[in-house]
Amino acid sequence: MVNLSAATPMSAPFTPAFDYQPRTRIVFGADALEQVGVLARDLGARRVLLVTDKGIAAAGHPARATSFLEAAGMQVAVFDEVRENPSTADIDRCVAVARESGVDFLVGLGGGSSMDTAKGCNFLLTNGGRIQDYWGVNKARSPMLPLIAIPTTAGTGSECQSFALISDADTHQKMACGDEKAAARVAILDPLLTVSQPARVTACTGVDALAHALETAVTKRRSPLSGLFAREAFRLCVGALERVLSQPGDVEARASMQLGAAYAGTAIENSMLGAAHSAANPLTAHFGIVHGQAVGVMLPAVIRYNAADPGAQALYLELAVQVGLGSVGALVERVEQLLDAAGMRKDLRARAIDRSLVPVLAAEAAKQWTAGFNPRPIAAHDFEGLYAEVLG
Repeated sequence: MVNLSAATPMSAPFTPAFDYQPRTRIVFGADALEQVGVLARDLGARRVLLVTDKGIAAAGHPARATSFLEAAGMQVAVFDEVRENPSTADIDRCVAVARESGVDFLVGLGGGSSMDTAKGCNFLLTNGGRIQDYWGVNKARSPMLPLIAIPTTAGTGSECQSFALISDADTHQKMACGDEKAAARVAILDPLLTVSQPARVTACTGVDALAHALETAVTKRRSPLSGLFAREAFRLCVGALERVLSQPGDVEARASMQLGAAYAGTAIENSMLGAAHSAANPLTAHFGIVHGQAVGVMLPAVIRYNAADPGAQALYLELAVQVGLGSVGALVERVEQLLDAAGMRKDLRARAIDRSLVPVLAAEAAKQWTAGFNPRPIAAHDFEGLYAEVLG
């Protein structure tokens, strides 16, 4: 039995070595979007492709961004056909527009899917081939176009990462394509852009950011640097998530969530993720559960599982204490409270989920890349136990 009630932080051993080279400038503040034209011009932009989706376009954000870019002297083409969980086919369509427009600069405006699509387009536009050629790390050989990332959600932290997550249109296999050249040169964090989010998007992306903070804090690749970002991301998100759920117009809370998501994205870039994300992907693939909810509902069980590792328990306790919680058990309870405020566990219980598929889910979870970074070794039979705990 894991003791989750310890109240004194322990010193958790980890390898202190790291090499931090920040690739992304962060411009943060209300109305920061207004700076996009000047920032792009300073990076040499002349012909810009703005990558976004129909919902964001309807909210008017791309039109405003376009006006600022054009006022700074740029020609702007718009690709507004981004879809959730972009596929190789989506990337091909974006590349076709980019080539036709002869662009020399990219702006990704929207959620993580918009930024992933812009990054995926960048790989093919500058290096050729297929997205499958870039599955892995640092496989692009030629320079890539400058990118400005502008999130309209507070969740993925993609604006501070060098990875694009693209699914194969035929096999549906998700491919993580990472390259330091793909990272955004600038991330513009304007909390006013997140106010237009639907409530469900606010909930799912916010829980995703919280999960990023909690997972990056304990992975085997953690470092003193990633720990700084993870702890601050957790502090910001755990304090603001319930506020944005209950008071959607609270811009201060929106700002905290957006900054927390960016910090968590920076932590991912320097420490990767763990078992909650490994367990989430099969839930999304088989049952269509939105990623943020899938990660969130698995998170309490994963924390309890990982807390059997003394180092992970100490790190969880450190997170708990900094926000006034006295134990790892209290941390788990707080996460569950936030999930309930978002309606996620109730929604999961209402779904018709075939429990006989648990062995299939577990086998797939164990093969996920992020499982290898979990602080406590985890195999398929361990995932079966986690799924059984969560799905009942």
